[in-house]
Amino acid sequence: MSDDVFGTAGIRERVLAGWSAAPVRFREDANAEEDLALGGYVDRLVIELAQNAADAAARAGVPGRVLYEFRGSTLVVANTGTPLSAEGVESLATLRASAKRDEPTVGRFGVGFSAVLAVTDEPVILSRTGGVRFSKADTAAAIAGLGSAGLDTEVRRRDGQVPVLRLPFEAEGEPPEGYDTAVILPLRDEAAAALVRRLLAEAGDALLLALPGLERIEIETDEGRRVLQDAESRWWIHRAAGVFDDLERETLLADRPVEERSRPNWSVLWALPRHEVAVGESSGGGVELPGVVQAPTPTDEPLSLPALLSASFPLDPTRRHVAKGPLADRLVWEAAKAYGELVRERAGAGGDVLHLVPTGLAAGALDGALRDEIGKVLPGTPMVRAVEDGVLLRPRDAVVVEGADDAFNRVLAPIVRGLIRSPRQDRLALDALQVRRFELAEVVDQLGGVAADEPPEWWRNLYGSLAGMVTDALLRESLGTLPVPLADGRLVRGARGLLLPRPEIPTDNLAAFGEYGVRVVHPEAVDPALERLGALPATPRTLLEDSAVRTAVEHSIEADDPDAIAHAVLSLVAADPSQADGLWWLSDLVLRDADGDHVPANALVVPGSEAEAVLDDEEVAPVAREVLDRYGQPALEAVGVLATLGLVTSSDVALDQLPEALKDLDGIEDWAYDVAPDGSRYGATVGELLAIRDLDWITGDAWPRVLELLGSSPELRRALVTQVRVVGPDDRPLGVPSYAAWWIRDRVLLDDGEPLAGRADPDAEPVLATFLDDAPEWTAGLDPEVRTAVGLVREVGDLDADGLSLLLERLADPDREVEEVDLLRLWRHLGTLSLFPGDAPDHVRVLADDGLTRVTDAGRAVVVDGPMWLQRADLGGFVVASGAAADGLSDLFDVPMAQEVAEGKIDGPGTAADVPAIVRELVPGVPPTWWEHEELTVDGVEVSWWVDAGGAPHAATFDGLAKALAWASGRWDQRHVIRAVLNEPDRSSELLIDAAYD
Repeated sequence: MSDDVFGTAGIRERVLAGWSAAPVRFREDANAEEDLALGGYVDRLVIELAQNAADAAARAGVPGRVLYEFRGSTLVVANTGTPLSAEGVESLATLRASAKRDEPTVGRFGVGFSAVLAVTDEPVILSRTGGVRFSKADTAAAIAGLGSAGLDTEVRRRDGQVPVLRLPFEAEGEPPEGYDTAVILPLRDEAAAALVRRLLAEAGDALLLALPGLERIEIETDEGRRVLQDAESRWWIHRAAGVFDDLERETLLADRPVEERSRPNWSVLWALPRHEVAVGESSGGGVELPGVVQAPTPTDEPLSLPALLSASFPLDPTRRHVAKGPLADRLVWEAAKAYGELVRERAGAGGDVLHLVPTGLAAGALDGALRDEIGKVLPGTPMVRAVEDGVLLRPRDAVVVEGADDAFNRVLAPIVRGLIRSPRQDRLALDALQVRRFELAEVVDQLGGVAADEPPEWWRNLYGSLAGMVTDALLRESLGTLPVPLADGRLVRGARGLLLPRPEIPTDNLAAFGEYGVRVVHPEAVDPALERLGALPATPRTLLEDSAVRTAVEHSIEADDPDAIAHAVLSLVAADPSQADGLWWLSDLVLRDADGDHVPANALVVPGSEAEAVLDDEEVAPVAREVLDRYGQPALEAVGVLATLGLVTSSDVALDQLPEALKDLDGIEDWAYDVAPDGSRYGATVGELLAIRDLDWITGDAWPRVLELLGSSPELRRALVTQVRVVGPDDRPLGVPSYAAWWIRDRVLLDDGEPLAGRADPDAEPVLATFLDDAPEWTAGLDPEVRTAVGLVREVGDLDADGLSLLLERLADPDREVEEVDLLRLWRHLGTLSLFPGDAPDHVRVLADDGLTRVTDAGRAVVVDGPMWLQRADLGGFVVASGAAADGLSDLFDVPMAQEVAEGKIDGPGTAADVPAIVRELVPGVPPTWWEHEELTVDGVEVSWWVDAGGAPHAATFDGLAKALAWASGRWDQRHVIRAVLNEPDRSSELLIDAAYD
């Protein structure tokens, strides 16, 4: 084709003339084209050429097909539809002048072809009607040929850059077979090729959906061939369109360009992937949510909704953003209504649509406006299904029950109008839809009224529906007032503490307790969920623990038929006596005694038992034989009937608030005062207290047998001999006598009227036994730990305060003869005691000169804690001990230490002398120097040796020197060795040899 069918020469001539006449027009055209190429159209090549193809197909009324063939460094884009015309060429060469002014097509600006400048400087268009090309190089040559100094200057200022699309040139060639037009783009460089590859790879269903005039897009590259078609098979589509009337045009299009005002059409398309796809991700097959608004080609306006939106929004000059104004606001509203219809359609088809409800933060201003309008539309759109019948409800008419799962919802649906499912993941969506929320506790609370007449089977179904909810602690709390039908016909609130009937519990037992308020769930309403809500299986134990059963037992003496109560309780206990462990109040159950009278179990004994033998028959009576035979001794013992001495156990006992279980123990308050730290029960606790009951009912002559019994029974023995651990307010533990040990020590008297406690144990130390009363001969056969627990004294450490007072009193009796060795042994033990008598003794036994001892006034005695003070007879009678024992005796007798009454000052300096080397070798630590005195006096009293306050030894004799050196070195046990060396130096070798084995 050599003819210039499109009049390109004339176009060039007019343009060049205009530029030549006014070079500023050249500058304006160059700037405008550059803005388009480098700005709004830099990455829109594929989209804009597809848009042109869609417009051409629409004008021709034929199915639109586009081929993108990318080989080597050339991109060919061929399409079907109206071929190129002279008007079209002029439009291409005239920026912002569209050849589609009066057509309802996608392209509305006439400048989309400038997108090719992002990749080429030499675009060519071949059509069945002819061809045209544009060339940067030819345009520059044409300008140079004009010889216009002004144009040449403009070109130089632009570094040779000239507009490409203003001067068309004729071109020869044909489009590929089957197509009407082809655009041929020789790519500028590798960067252009990379851009083309990316844009072709990104092409997908969004392109077909935005351009309904296209039914097929083929993409062929060196990597392979891809076909885009039948997009609507992969998307749920909803379209809306209309034409503005004259008033709307005047209002909405007033601020739009003239050409737009001539096109009053609007359209909205929403597309939802048939398979869930996240925004910005692809599932393959062209299905991808671009995450931006299409208008109808992609903009830079972000879209956070999980759908594709293509609408005829007005755009700013860059075609990147929606232009604000009344037209955009109207289209936002139309888009919101269309979105609501899409949601309604999908909900009607059975789809889950709550994920389509916008929640969270908007991605941009336009996205926020869309979400706001959609938020107004959806609450009035039928889109959520009623649980009861599946009918679609408007969210504003629906309700959810907080925390209810599907099973519970199905039970509630008939009585809660408009109830819908409320999965936890949909909470934000339901809130955005303004769905009313009922708190679970509120609904549960109302069930007692709206479902009060429902049969027990209905309630069982309701409880069964809670199986998935009762595992959640918070939901269990909300279900705390759930109504429950009882076997007696009542409907009570709350399952906690109710009893669930079990087959092993006889119904007559339940009936016996029913009149006392035992709350048993109706058998036809029982479900495992009730147990998770706090109901208790009616085992013998749970039934016995029920407060109503306790009330029945404690008031059984007043019952119309005490025997019925006794039978109900004993039938439960007889099956497993351990079920009664710790239920101390069962001992209030009245049973018949041998005379047929009703007596509390704790005042009955088993005939012929140890208990009957040792307890006062005025306090206890034998249980009726028929009762014993019917229920068995283990059951009777479990409820408190005594076969031996009974025990009471209590845990976490506060001594200032003793539990009811201990209140009947004789003297328990006195025991608590006596064992409390510092005599104050406040804040003192006992972790576990095991006490022997009824000690005050034991007859006086039975104690030998009782104590033997206490030693032979492991439980009774433990209750007697094991100390109780009392923890004071300062958290320090203290071991104290058990209640039984305290009671026996305090209250058991022998035939002579004196206590058993405090007497000499049969195995007591002989010297100690001489000062104490003898225990009865029968105590010799008792367990030694039992003897100690009841207060018999085997050693000084077993004395209590009263026993210690008695010992000190008898020790100070001048009519008693006490040998020195026995007294020294007693002093050693007494000095380590931590208890003291109420008052210090007035008289004290001290050492005498004849190897015996004597009694003196306490004011004329001193405690001597060092051997050198034994030389000071001037200080008074001596109480001898060392270390801590000396301090203890000083406190016990209220007698001063010797150094507290005498200064112990040496009167003369003495003469320094060296300690013999052999002494230092035999006894390391001996001072190297000692001070010799002709006559040594201390405080004016003559002595043979002394060690002064500085640790220096002084002596007047060899024997005194040996003692002084031994005491000064802390080796008092070596005084005899030192003396031997000093007196017999020739024995030094012998002593050194012996010392090798020390």
